[in-house]
Amino acid sequence: MTAVDGRALLVVGDVVTDVLARHRTPLAPATDTAARIVTLPGGAGANVACWAAHSGVQDVRLLARVGADAADPHERALRAAGVRPHLVVDPEAPTGTVICLVGADGERTFLTDSGAVLRLSAADWSDGLLAGAGHLHVSGYLLFADTSRASARLAMAAARARSVPVSVDPASAGFIARFGVDRFLTAVEGADVLLPNHDEAALLTGLPDPADAAAKLSRHFPLVVCTQGPRGALVAASGTIVAKVPAEPATAVDTTGAGDAFTGAFLAARLAGHAPVTAARHGCRAGARAAAHIGARPQSP
Repeated sequence: MTAVDGRALLVVGDVVTDVLARHRTPLAPATDTAARIVTLPGGAGANVACWAAHSGVQDVRLLARVGADAADPHERALRAAGVRPHLVVDPEAPTGTVICLVGADGERTFLTDSGAVLRLSAADWSDGLLAGAGHLHVSGYLLFADTSRASARLAMAAARARSVPVSVDPASAGFIARFGVDRFLTAVEGADVLLPNHDEAALLTGLPDPADAAAKLSRHFPLVVCTQGPRGALVAASGTIVAKVPAEPATAVDTTGAGDAFTGAFLAARLAGHAPVTAARHGCRAGARAAAHIGARPQSP
């Protein structure tokens, strides 16, 4: 872990409670399947913030909305990870919850109850959150509901007005498919960096080949970094693949949060002044570390 001097990272995103069930045999419909079950803090935005802090960013801020049911433990967990949480406590909705079903190969399937996440509103935003910020990262989960999408767009506009670069993680191929590709691309218009995984890139372009998809997206976004799990990452700009970054060797135990780990480490490296390809190598190392242990956050020392 290398200290990153300089400006802050602001993440606008989501905090959820992960209920993670690891099952070594296929799910058995209409009966029992043995599993190891743990409850852990999660949320794509929160995970990115924690991995960025773990990767050396000294000032990481997170804006998100949670329910009163779990606000205190989530705030304590974020502070312990080196993140400065700005958590808005929702008086009505509970904290979001995700059931993570993790198979023997480490691959995960999510059942998502967004709870308070999608109730983040324009009233929760303050331009002061950008004071001293060198980068804004937005979790794509916020874009799938009118209220939270308005707050995300407000944050993006405020960042652009201050010449603060903006990145977006598309978050979920399943949610994009229901929301609509064109609507999603309109919602993220103006982002400087798009960080899709290969499924999201394919859906957003209609191109099944990850390299073709990343190259096409980079005609609309200045920088595209497409993660491919065990196949590493693709870096694209101006309609061209500029680098294919190999994955770090890892035995996958739980891939929950591996993409968030990539993003957090990638953004930390960019804030430290590294070029996109070098930053992607940092991201691949963090993704491998995340996949090799249970849970979406960095392990405590």
